[in-house]
Amino acid sequence: MHDRSLLGPADISDERLTKIVAESLGVDHAELVSSSAEVADYDIEALTTAGRYWVRGIARVAGAELPFGFFVKVVQSWGRSPMFSTVPEHVRDDALKMLPWQSEPRVYRTNLAELLPAGLSMPRLYALVDIDDESAGLWLEAVDAVAADWDTEQLANAAYLLGRLAASAVIRPLALAGDPDHDRTIRAYYSGRLTHQVLPMLRSNELWQHPLMANTFDADLRDDLLRAIDDIPAHLDELDAMTQTTGHGDACTRNLLLTDGPDIVLIDYGFWGRTPVGHDLSQLILGEVQMGERAADCLPELEAACLPAYVRGLADEGLNLPVAVVRRSHALLMLLFAGFSAPPFEHLGVPPTPELEQLARDRAASARFILDLVAETAAPQL
Repeated sequence: MHDRSLLGPADISDERLTKIVAESLGVDHAELVSSSAEVADYDIEALTTAGRYWVRGIARVAGAELPFGFFVKVVQSWGRSPMFSTVPEHVRDDALKMLPWQSEPRVYRTNLAELLPAGLSMPRLYALVDIDDESAGLWLEAVDAVAADWDTEQLANAAYLLGRLAASAVIRPLALAGDPDHDRTIRAYYSGRLTHQVLPMLRSNELWQHPLMANTFDADLRDDLLRAIDDIPAHLDELDAMTQTTGHGDACTRNLLLTDGPDIVLIDYGFWGRTPVGHDLSQLILGEVQMGERAADCLPELEAACLPAYVRGLADEGLNLPVAVVRRSHALLMLLFAGFSAPPFEHLGVPPTPELEQLARDRAASARFILDLVAETAAPQL
């Protein structure tokens, strides 16, 4: 009747499960009839995620048998991820600090759920299992997400809500809740991943000679990306001067769940932190293009709809900034976090296919869009 062995050390006792089942059903007492665990399907490997599971079962309440469910996520140090072997040994300590696995448990332990602006919510945390010094299990509310293709209006609404989150005075004290010991600044990202991984690959002739790149990233785009590297110090100075806000950090549509209810449910808080204004627009607009789920020719339309919506969200929380200022910050953040890493590095080890070539073309188009936006928003030289 009970088989949750898949969870390993992330499991909880039947007694504790009975208590959180009653809590989830909104009753004082429940009797556990059955429970089981199964792997939750997910097609992207996350650096700090060791596993995702559904726990479902039946509970007896006042003589009636009721179904229950939880989502269990096991988070771990990304030093345990196979990808960590690609990080040069001399920067591994800094790399671990840039992505602390404890961020998500820490955020869920706060009262953020009570402070989110109307229209945003987050899953309820029912149990947290400290597995060892480098991993933990989160027992979360099972969200009934609705599979949907996001349209421009929905993305603009999400941008508005993210703007409100960014500027919220009541949320601001929680900006560093995920990593109170280290403020993950843009400069730290530059001196870490960009300097030691992304930029060396961009400077490699081998990259541009790869068939997948040669057929999609033209010489002008290559030259413009390489020239843009020289401007990074000035861009960092600009971003230092921008208004600092609270950011989810990875606000792609995969982390914004649509349901039958009125709220967008915000999940995955591994990159939660303080960031220059406009940061969450990057993944909202670019995320599906980067994954090959949306064509890049939509980017001008999405940016035109989402940017002013985000600025309205800022204003409704009392942060009045000119659209041009937010657009400039947004453009620079896109360049640093998505423009330089637009080449499909993760697919260069396999033979090109028509699908990969289309992905590379869309990545190239997104890089061109970002570079053009950076040029367009630059202050005129006097």
